Amino acid sequence: MCADPEVMRYVGERGTLSREDAWEEMATLAGHWHLRGYGMWAVEERETGSFVGRVGLHYPEGWPDHEVAWALARPFWGKGYAAEAARTALGEAFGRLGWPRAISLIHPANTRSVRLAERLGERLDGEAVVHGCRVVVYALLSSAWGAA
Repeated sequence: MCADPEVMRYVGERGTLSREDAWEEMATLAGHWHLRGYGMWAVEERETGSFVGRVGLHYPEGWPDHEVAWALARPFWGKGYAAEAARTALGEAFGRLGWPRAISLIHPANTRSVRLAERLGERLDGEAVVHGCRVVVYALLSSAWGAA
């Protein structure tokens, strides 16, 4: 997934990842679970067991706020997997973890992710620069999630 230029087009500024860089990213995501007690899930297609992508909760050191994030392999775009998994992640964030708010950091040109954030109930909340990359911040309050 991380070697596909279309998938990585809006994920940071590094572009596609080598196998070694993808391994390092995977290790970082696994370490996040150990350090924070939550993180990104590997999403699989129920019928085939195929790897769909990663969706979950993210809050590394220096991040602007607690994030719900997603990245899917291209064959699985537009099938509802990101929305289903992100809703589950938000339920975890606002339920068990008690987050007051969750954000999604999205490249401004990534209209697919903007639409998903809006379907989740997130609203544009400003801009940020993360690792040198300008992103838009979409946010959702726990109180708004509970009302939905």
